[in-house]
Amino acid sequence: MRTTPNDSATPTAPRPRTLSYSRTTATAARVLRQLGHDTRTIALLMLIPCVMLFLLRYVFDGNPRVFDSIGASLLGIFPLITMFLVTSIATLRERTSGTLERLLSMPLRKGDLIAGYALAFGTLAIIQSALATGLAVWFLDLDVIGSPWLLLIVALLDALLGTALGLFVSAFASSEYQAVQFMPAVIFPQLLLCGLFTPRPEMHPALEALSNVLPMSYAVDGMNEVLLHHDMTATFVRDITIVAGCALLVLTLGAATLRRRTT
Repeated sequence: MRTTPNDSATPTAPRPRTLSYSRTTATAARVLRQLGHDTRTIALLMLIPCVMLFLLRYVFDGNPRVFDSIGASLLGIFPLITMFLVTSIATLRERTSGTLERLLSMPLRKGDLIAGYALAFGTLAIIQSALATGLAVWFLDLDVIGSPWLLLIVALLDALLGTALGLFVSAFASSEYQAVQFMPAVIFPQLLLCGLFTPRPEMHPALEALSNVLPMSYAVDGMNEVLLHHDMTATFVRDITIVAGCALLVLTLGAATLRRRTT
């Protein structure tokens, strides 16, 4: 049988259609190696939430009940903010340096890439949340009625939500300066409306309705449930489910909007 030129040509490797454990973990390991050489980023991730909680505790040294009332909420908010900031800048740096361009020219799906980033930063989020929770409960005497492990779960989910938001907004920034500018747009409104400063039912009805669709509101509610109840409540389960669902949704949107390079 005669061979045609098309028969002898080497076929192009098809791009995989499903997430791959090996590609995802390889991406996560690469990101962790790079972050391991950046001591300032590691210090920001691990120490800043602890330092902020420490300062807050002694700002209210004369009235420990104030720290007890807001400390649990901030235990979830601080990891979300720091993971958002670091993740958005780190992902943008990968794109502007051409790393994403090279990676996505290989048989690597955007989903593998986003999942790898989420796994890498999620690993750091576990360490960060454990340090902040341990410091608040066992060294700063945060008075929590429920289990500290439930606090850790909420803090971890909040950190993962911050990671997902950072990955998502990095697609719309063309410089690290623009990535930082997304913080007032994405984080600050949630910070004001999450119920930290005043109970959400006491807000203007329009603002209360808006707060009901913001994930940070449920992060704060989940922390307050642990603060006030001995056992895991149905409201707590609802809150952490919403936070986890929002993180998964934003990660999916991040994979859909990920671009190879800035324009």
